[in-house]
Amino acid sequence: MNRYLDISNEVKNALSNNVPVVALESTIISHGMPYPQNLDTAIRVEQAIRDSGAVPATIAIIGGRLKAGLTLKEIEYLAKEGTNIPKASRRDLSYLVANKKDGATTVTTTMMIAHMAGISIFATGGIGGVHRGAETTMDISADLEELAQTPVMVVCAGAKSILDLGLTLEYLETKGVPVLGYKTDLLPAFYTRESSFKVDYNVQTPEELASIFKASKELSLKGGMLVVNPIPEKYSMDREYIDGVIDAAVNKANALGIKGKETTPFLLAEIKEVTGGDSLKSNIELVLNNARLAARTAVALSRLK
Repeated sequence: MNRYLDISNEVKNALSNNVPVVALESTIISHGMPYPQNLDTAIRVEQAIRDSGAVPATIAIIGGRLKAGLTLKEIEYLAKEGTNIPKASRRDLSYLVANKKDGATTVTTTMMIAHMAGISIFATGGIGGVHRGAETTMDISADLEELAQTPVMVVCAGAKSILDLGLTLEYLETKGVPVLGYKTDLLPAFYTRESSFKVDYNVQTPEELASIFKASKELSLKGGMLVVNPIPEKYSMDREYIDGVIDAAVNKANALGIKGKETTPFLLAEIKEVTGGDSLKSNIELVLNNARLAARTAVALSRLK
């Protein structure tokens, strides 16, 4: 076991006894939502996983320790500190660990730590991808590289259309990452149930998702796989409306010269303000929806073992 890794007793016992476990990221707590909605959502997501028959393992870096499974007190700390907790991607891990600092794990680092702990299924909101204009800026999320090399299944609601969705799918194809649509042929665009881009396969059940992942592991294929799960129809936003809001936010960011890791937080704050909080409500509901699917898939995977 990695000497910097702490696995909670609950998660450790579950893994030892083939009880299904689902990993959760902590960036969504510290950077994705305001307090106290972030705390309430984190608690609800963990409960949704328990209600679906699995054990939640929220992941973070606290005091330089890689944590797989947080206490309520640790989740409250991340929620209250918010953006004072730095985002931790792959490039940040060694610095944060060596200096005994805290970090909110992104999709990338959550995948890494989940794999270290022996957790195969991870639920999140949306993944990063290829940013618009990446042909000149080279702004491509580390999430895509991690999906290409770490054998974890990531369940998400697609990618926000602040990204170039077509190039994101092309990048994943080049890296050999399968994109599985859960009861959909089209890539969801986070706030909306579909985009104009097709996924690789339409999968109908959690059992089928589990069997595909098991086959990938038995074939010793490098990398993970991406499951895209559309936001529930009740909470889906009008595609034309939200695309217009996103386009305006992107134009504003460009005009202000906002680049790099500051781009996404700026855009999300703009979208939330313009939509009067509707985007936050959609965000919460899609995360809960993904957690339930991930838990059902983890249950199915445990039965195959």
